[in-house]
Amino acid sequence: MNILIINCGSSSLKYQLINSDSEEVLAKGICERIGLAGSQITYQPGGGEKEEKVVAMPTHVEAIKLVLEVLTNEGTGVIKSLDEVGAIGHRVVHGGEAFTSSTLITEEALKVIETCNDLAPIHNPANLIGIRACQELMPGCPMVGVFDTAFHQTMPRKAYLYALPYEYYQKYKVRRFGFHGTSHSYVSQRVAKLLDRPYDQLKIIVCHLGNGSSIAAIKHGQSVDTSMGFTPLEGLIMGTRSGDMDPGLVQFLMHKENLNIDEMLDILNKKSGIAGLSGVSSDFRDVDNAAAAGNEQAAAALEAFVYRIVKYIGAYSMGMGGLDAIAFTGGIGENAGKVRRQICEYLAFLGIQIDEETNGKRSQEMVISTPDSRVAVLVVPTNEELMIARETLRLIRR
Repeated sequence: MNILIINCGSSSLKYQLINSDSEEVLAKGICERIGLAGSQITYQPGGGEKEEKVVAMPTHVEAIKLVLEVLTNEGTGVIKSLDEVGAIGHRVVHGGEAFTSSTLITEEALKVIETCNDLAPIHNPANLIGIRACQELMPGCPMVGVFDTAFHQTMPRKAYLYALPYEYYQKYKVRRFGFHGTSHSYVSQRVAKLLDRPYDQLKIIVCHLGNGSSIAAIKHGQSVDTSMGFTPLEGLIMGTRSGDMDPGLVQFLMHKENLNIDEMLDILNKKSGIAGLSGVSSDFRDVDNAAAAGNEQAAAALEAFVYRIVKYIGAYSMGMGGLDAIAFTGGIGENAGKVRRQICEYLAFLGIQIDEETNGKRSQEMVISTPDSRVAVLVVPTNEELMIARETLRLIRR
């Protein structure tokens, strides 16, 4: 069966067509600047050349129409007709407490997803637009929603509750939700397979490190804690997000700089993190180059980035009562051997040792710890689209 994966943003749409039997990516691409001038679609058939075309996309409906057209065109299309698409899997950012796992898309499910819009006001409405557009263009095709937050719904209350008046949780569901759940789920399952050990017997920490970064503690196959919170702003230092900080700073800076709350949140989300601290860039490679050239501010940003990760790994190891494996994923986690080494040097007291030659490799699935390391350390390139395809197949075949 061929499964179309749709990841809809406010002005973009990523897509992949995956054969669920072979798990081969038949085609992939992205629609960018939807609703804006200069919108374009990128399309790449499996093993083929990438194609780019500037074309008007006033709404997501036009974008999805274009996706279906490139998949079926006579020249480079990979299917002859839309009848060859057996199901559609949609990434949905927030499922709140309502969705503890993926769900078949029904009108009732859509109404519940809409109630989560105020928890993810930028992402969820865009996700729903993509679902509605697919319903309009492929009305008979079964669809599944796969939630970023669902994997973390196994967290115990001691991990997800904030020390605020309890009425805020009761009235508004103010709590830790966590994100990147699809990635954390995929990577942790791959760790068990690579180590040839039962998933439900392992204590794993997954470090999803990229422009957006999060860490998850996965005990016996269930997420028991994660660094992102009510929003993706909490936790690690990220590309442009501040991560953890004293909440009192918000009032202090607003008064000092004469900022309103929207301006303050814009700073915390888009002008902080590695970019704000280094004064160089949100791109880790640029900051690393600047630090190597003697930029002390850039060096300080990288040191803080690594240190924050180490603190979370230490806390989660204690919280789980031990640790069997650490897995690195995401753009930085998969490619920055230097960062992996620096993190593991902090953790040497846990008996962690890494193979320097293996750790020097980039973006491939591998064990980078030595055979005598008491904790296994791995690099596992994430594959959220494949995980969405698997979840979609599981639900429509029930």
